[in-house]
Amino acid sequence: MIKVKVSAVVNPTESKDKVFSALDQLFPEIDFDYQGTSEYTGVFTGESDIYALKNVHFQIREEEIIDTSHTRLNVGLSEDGLSTSFIISKQVATVGRLNYPAQEEPLGSINITVTADNETEMQRFFDWLTPPTQDGVPDFEMDIRDV
Repeated sequence: MIKVKVSAVVNPTESKDKVFSALDQLFPEIDFDYQGTSEYTGVFTGESDIYALKNVHFQIREEEIIDTSHTRLNVGLSEDGLSTSFIISKQVATVGRLNYPAQEEPLGSINITVTADNETEMQRFFDWLTPPTQDGVPDFEMDIRDV
């Protein structure tokens, strides 16, 4: 089973509501919890299954960034091949768009970790979210239920 964990820090200079809105735009399937670490800071966290990434799946195709997304998944792949982690820009997410910053942003990014029960399941996840392409066009599209 694919498990998805998403988190984002709220800094003193940020609006808690705007950070939540950014998360909700990309991950409407996740119920986020907020844990305040001080009067002005905290962290949103949420967990779900693969269905939490339906909107990200759509955005990757809408913005034609399948190959870039595949690279990001590979860069974050664990040595055992059972998890991958990547970051998304909080600022860009506030308008419902997807962007992979080169590194953690000064005010923090949205952190996503995806785990699988085995390597075959992780490969099916990769094929669903970021299938092989020919000139940027997917060679095939998998149904989410086949992951």
